Amino acid sequence: MTTIAITFALPPESSAFLRRLRNKSRVNRSGIGTIRGDIDGRDVEVVHTGVGEKVCRQRVGKFLQDEQFEILISTGFAGALNDELQIGDLLLARNFSTVEPNKRSSSFSRLPIHPANLLTVHALIDSIDERNRIARTSGAAAVDMETEFIAHACAEHGVPLLALRVITDTPGQTFPAPPNVLFDIERQRTDLLRLGRFFLVHPNRVPRLVQFARTIARARKTLANALVEVLRGL
Repeated sequence: MTTIAITFALPPESSAFLRRLRNKSRVNRSGIGTIRGDIDGRDVEVVHTGVGEKVCRQRVGKFLQDEQFEILISTGFAGALNDELQIGDLLLARNFSTVEPNKRSSSFSRLPIHPANLLTVHALIDSIDERNRIARTSGAAAVDMETEFIAHACAEHGVPLLALRVITDTPGQTFPAPPNVLFDIERQRTDLLRLGRFFLVHPNRVPRLVQFARTIARARKTLANALVEVLRGL
């Protein structure tokens, strides 16, 4: 049986989905750690690409170099560029996807999914003005930091791609702290000491952090449910 590849940027994006996997095992593929399992008899392999171009290109290239997957689903979080998309909505990136989920799946069709263009950017965007500018110049509805590079790798290796993202922030509901405080792209992790210092100086932002954490948890669950339905419909 062929295997379906699924990419997330980071473990916090994939944790709800990984709990749904049966018969999980860890695999080392060309130095890249992956997680194998199955959903309703469909074999899947999950890899974390990291955030941003450099690490994503490297990991996805190694991941795809030795095996032909039936399809790759690029998934994870995205930020909306306009208020038409709300937190928890699902975006099918039509400009990157070369396949679409099975429309015959009635449960999937009830999900809040929006076919629209997705733009891959090089940094988290917190400024409302910057989001508005990018929306006007690109025609995209949302941004992420990995899908473009994954699409290039899929094209190079002849792997069909489905790009599905869940919205976690919007122009009206942005981050509780500056992006460089929330995540260090160079180190591929959150600097907890820096994060703690920021909220010690800005205690009025703590409620926003708590709300953001709850938002992420709900979005993660929504994405996991959607992925299961996509896999069932493939």
